[in-house]
Amino acid sequence: MAFFFIHRPIFAWVVSLFIVLAGLLALRTLPIAQYPDIAPPTVNISTGYPGASAQVVEETVTAVIEREMNGAPGLLYTSATSDSNGAAGIKLTFKQGVNADLAAVEVQNRLATVEPRLPEVVRRGGIKVEKAADNIQLFVSLSSADPKYDTIALGEIASANVVEALRRVDGVGQVQIFGSEKAMRIWPDPEKMSSMELTAADVVNAVRSHNARLTIGAIGSSAVPDSAPLSATIVSDEALATPEQFGEIVLRIRSDGSAVRLRDVARVELGGSDYLTVSSINGRAATGMGVKLAPGSNALEVVQRISATMKEVSVYLPAGVSYEIPYDTSPFVAVSI
Repeated sequence: MAFFFIHRPIFAWVVSLFIVLAGLLALRTLPIAQYPDIAPPTVNISTGYPGASAQVVEETVTAVIEREMNGAPGLLYTSATSDSNGAAGIKLTFKQGVNADLAAVEVQNRLATVEPRLPEVVRRGGIKVEKAADNIQLFVSLSSADPKYDTIALGEIASANVVEALRRVDGVGQVQIFGSEKAMRIWPDPEKMSSMELTAADVVNAVRSHNARLTIGAIGSSAVPDSAPLSATIVSDEALATPEQFGEIVLRIRSDGSAVRLRDVARVELGGSDYLTVSSINGRAATGMGVKLAPGSNALEVVQRISATMKEVSVYLPAGVSYEIPYDTSPFVAVSI
């Protein structure tokens, strides 16, 4: 074959030019990447079982979900954590090349199958499925020198104005808030409840029944004659909103007609949804948000989008509240490149 082309140099040049031309035409369609993805795609499942111990969470939530996930297409391995505060987290790692979106859909389908076997409190609280890398790319922190903005107030601002905006950024897989939102806290007194022969379940059932939102209907709204004297929508009382309103909830009616109310056996206040984390920055109260990237995202581009988004969101923050990015790993990536 070599002698054939040696003795026919013009033909050899023509074949070579055709090969080069075919390569140039195919170059635009080749899957070429300067920095190919080497980390396998992961899907994270998180939920909570309030008041349960780590062992109870493991037996009733974590193990049940893990068993259902076994055999998922492309699944390499799973790892899970069950915390003493009732939090459960399961990380599913898939083979390289598996489509992360399809993997998340498969996980959702399997969760729908196993969900009826989970405790009611877990189902009511919800189960999150997110596609995100393991490491936190950067932290965004809200802080204020004004003492009226404590950690809980800043957590409420972050949850209402910042977290959702960050989740909408292209390339962001998960935003984890290290803070606490506002919530109505009920602190029962064990001695008073025992003397009244009440249990925690009685308090929960009473709060749930008194705080339900009811849809009543309307009078004369449709299919009524023109002579109907009244057409109106019936509305019920709004859901309870203040500690005083919650304190008026009736737990029991005594034989003499007197009522045992929630304020008689518990302290009701507007506090934080949890007290597990305490955040501060430069000695000021703060709340932090950890951002994890979605599989296949470009770290430098995502960080630029997050910075642009935070500049837009900062316009709507209350006076005296500012944001900072105290932790960012993208400079190391840029220097490495």
